[in-house]
Amino acid sequence: MGESSPGATASPDVIFQVRGLTKVYETRAGQVHALRGIDLDILRGEILVLLGPSGSGKSTLLNILGGLDRASAGAIRFEGRDLTQASERGLTAYRRSAIGFIFQFFNLVPSLTARENVMLITEVSESPMPPEDALALVGLQDRMDHFPAQLSGGQQQRVAVARAIAKRPKILLCDEPTGSLDSESGVQVLEAIVKVAADVGATTMIVSHNTDIAMIGDRVIRFRDGHITELQSNPSRMAPREMRW
Repeated sequence: MGESSPGATASPDVIFQVRGLTKVYETRAGQVHALRGIDLDILRGEILVLLGPSGSGKSTLLNILGGLDRASAGAIRFEGRDLTQASERGLTAYRRSAIGFIFQFFNLVPSLTARENVMLITEVSESPMPPEDALALVGLQDRMDHFPAQLSGGQQQRVAVARAIAKRPKILLCDEPTGSLDSESGVQVLEAIVKVAADVGATTMIVSHNTDIAMIGDRVIRFRDGHITELQSNPSRMAPREMRW
């Protein structure tokens, strides 16, 4: 993978440096090893697609990178700063300033319009884009004043994309963003994610069970049983519309 050694200084092109990342959950049935010593460099501005079966470690990695969970062992450096040693306050500030999340379920507030749902993020961000601009980026400029119940599933997910990118995040983390959508809506959401990632310059990670989306990424990481089993670079990215779904 061309990674530097654990003690080396990361290249300026490396935004995340992950070394020996391990996550163990304690359950009644015993220990569950979700990640088993992951080593990975994530490059600034790239799109990464994370593939693998349920329980393989994809979402666990995403949650730790996003500051939603802590590793059991190992280290993560974000722009040279050690996230594994950050305080809870430090992680909160990191999530607020640097991370945009998109989940499988839209998590929109049903009593708020699309514009108002995006405003929830812009009101607590340091230098956000206007909600109208964020919604225009995902093609919903004519649906800003509609409530979630008046929008299709794909449109609701695009509102969630707009909400995530309105803070101008450095990192966009997408956990099964098309998992509850039909193929056409899924294509539209992936088109929105790819477009806005380029527009705001966000390093983007997309977790999916759908192997067909592999070619929309600069690189593809395959997981199994808490390990990275394959790291593949794509010679060129495929547009979501060109995929065989």
